[in-house]
This record gives sequence, C-alpha cells and structure tokens, in this order.
Amino acid sequence: MLIIMGLLLAGAFILQGLFGFFQIKNFTRNYHELRKQGKVLIGRNPKKFRAGSLILMALDGTGKIKEARIMKGVTVFAKFKKIGRLHEKQLQEVAADYDYLAGFDRLTRRCILDAYRNYINFQTGKMEAGAFNTSVNLFSLPLLARLNEIKNKVLLKLGS
Repeated sequence: MLIIMGLLLAGAFILQGLFGFFQIKNFTRNYHELRKQGKVLIGRNPKKFRAGSLILMALDGTGKIKEARIMKGVTVFAKFKKIGRLHEKQLQEVAADYDYLAGFDRLTRRCILDAYRNYINFQTGKMEAGAFNTSVNLFSLPLLARLNEIKNKVLLKLGS
C-alpha cells in the first residue's frame, strides 16, 4: 500500500512538472508573438493558493498598448487571453484612470498597476538587474527541487 501511495505521489509530481513545462512554453510563445510588435511589459499578481495572474503588454515607443494578454487561474491549465479593451490605449492614462480600471476585475487591475510600476521603474532606471533575467533554471522548478531533497535524504540514510 505504501509503495502504491509513493508511486501515485511521484506520478503527481511528474505530471505537475510536465504541465508546468507546457505552461512555460505557452508563456514563451505569447511573449515572442508580442515581442514582434514592440517592447513587452510584464505585470504580475502571483498567489500561492488563490488565483494568480500575469499580464503581457506590447508597447510602442510612446507607451501605447499595441496588444495585451492576460493569464489568470489557480492551475497549470490557465492560458493567455487577449484583452481588447486595452488595445491602442496609453498605459499612463489607463493606470491613472480609476473609473476605467474599475471596469476590470481585481486580478487584472493589480496586474495592470504592477506593469505600470515596472514601466516607470524601467523609464527612470530604477529597475533591478534581476528583473531583466528571463532565463529559467530548470533545476529550480519545485518538482525537481523536491526530488533533489528526497534524493539527498535517501543518500544520507544510506550513508549512515
């Protein structure tokens, strides 16, 4: 019985990693599509146990939003969806217009404001260097980090 539970748990970890991989591929594809239109601004509202959100906005040189896409959800099945209401709007005006922002749900609003904060930090040179690092260390993914912990515990027990 214990072996079956262990196999089920390991299978769940592997599935989580696999689905996470597909979600990262979805992000990368959407990012590259928007990158063809201009600079891409990212705003996020991460949550651990509730729905989180991530917005991608393609901007021209004046801060006009060429296209915006948002991913919202709790699971790895969340996909990006276009936000037509932001098309051809000035980011500064959207962020400053409380009534316009009130027309979006809370998750989208927070993402837009986070993206605007990132835009201001970038424009003023206050963006941290780590924010420009878009590489993903595969071994820092939760699944692989947990498997590494388990491996180390097993090796420790075998060594003693």
